[in-house]
Amino acid sequence: MSEPERIVFVVDDDRLVRDSIADLLNSAGFTVQTFGSAAEFVQGQRPDVPGCLILDIELPDISGLDLQMELAKSGIEMPIVFLTGHGDIPMSVRAMKAGAVEFLTKPFGKQELLDAIQEALLRDDQIRKQRSESFDLQKRLETLTPRERQVLALVVTGRLNKQIAGELGTTEETIKVHRGRVMRKMGAASLADLVRIAEKLKISA
Repeated sequence: MSEPERIVFVVDDDRLVRDSIADLLNSAGFTVQTFGSAAEFVQGQRPDVPGCLILDIELPDISGLDLQMELAKSGIEMPIVFLTGHGDIPMSVRAMKAGAVEFLTKPFGKQELLDAIQEALLRDDQIRKQRSESFDLQKRLETLTPRERQVLALVVTGRLNKQIAGELGTTEETIKVHRGRVMRKMGAASLADLVRIAEKLKISA
């Protein structure tokens, strides 16, 4: 069986709520996986495909906010739509500050939930694109020699070839050669391009 293109995970200890949300999302064309607790979700097998998490705040084992924090610590960047049985402004503020997409109070409207899910999936697409770009840039960086890395770090500070040559104890012509190789290997069309790449990779002299 092929993996679904996108998936919505639902974590809520109320079976009726889980089933109701699953029915709604299935009818809207989403692939859904449901869990009755945070532990079930953490221990479950989740395919690495675009998705989001519909998460109840009040769970029997750990709270939804605590699960949000644990996922962040583990490096799992999954957009979250929180559900709660009663509006709590401080709680919602904490959730949103920690990166939640939306905070819905039960009973919520069907379209309200669907809109929140669409926003969460859009955010996940953006996260995955950024992660892919970062991985690609890191692989390019690994193709540079130690000397080329030194040149890269100095070039993006705005130093001239002559200044770089002086700092590294070599000739201006040699720096020109290294600079050309750095531009080619990093896929940079201009100095401005190279500076943007260096910023993304957090490279400094």
